[in-house]
Amino acid sequence: MAILRASPEPPTLAVFARAPQAGAAKTRLIPALGAAAAARLQRRLTLHALAMARGAALGGVSLWVAPDGRHRFFRALRRCCAIELREQCGEDLGARMAAAFAAHAGPLLLIGTDCPALQAEHLAAAALALSGEEDEHGDRHDGGNDAVFIPAEDGGYVLVGLRRPQPGLFEGVDWGSDRVMAQTRQRLSALGLRWCELPALWDVDRPADLIRLATLAAFATDSEPTGGRLGTRFGTRLVDPCREAHC
Repeated sequence: MAILRASPEPPTLAVFARAPQAGAAKTRLIPALGAAAAARLQRRLTLHALAMARGAALGGVSLWVAPDGRHRFFRALRRCCAIELREQCGEDLGARMAAAFAAHAGPLLLIGTDCPALQAEHLAAAALALSGEEDEHGDRHDGGNDAVFIPAEDGGYVLVGLRRPQPGLFEGVDWGSDRVMAQTRQRLSALGLRWCELPALWDVDRPADLIRLATLAAFATDSEPTGGRLGTRFGTRLVDPCREAHC
């Protein structure tokens, strides 16, 4: 019987997040929620994604922020929750993702904050797809992909993972359109990469998505303190530092 040995390096996790600034956060939801509530939702989504990423118990977790790290929410996270904070850089989403992957020599999973349906088991499955498990003869099993994706129902994707940086992968993509995943597949093929796609998930981008969001326990009400759902700041879950600091 073949003896499997897992890749010695679990993927690290990068979470892309925008500042929860009223009027600039979740702008497509402002007509339904108002600017202030849309910003609160952005904050809750960010905390939820961070808690889920930490709970997956893979590699380290970093938060990549935009437009920069000066927002008090980000400063509070760094101060209270020991979060590694990095600023996104690049003219478009593709350039920003490429820069994040270039900053990590090994395997990396990158997620946003707009998919509360994304769970730790999805991250584990994505990690396995990249792991390249080998038996004692050096044969690969259940992995070894260059890339892994979880597509979004709207044509984008909610997770991308790479075994190593792939220059040029995110070029020539119409970011924000329903062609993102399809165009990325074309780039993957052109570069000769092997990839895996896990089942698609939904994200929160338009008012209609709020109906499904309300079915999730962590987002059932707007008034419930986020910290009550997300637990202690230094465990696998996070308290909203802005609630603690009254910021």
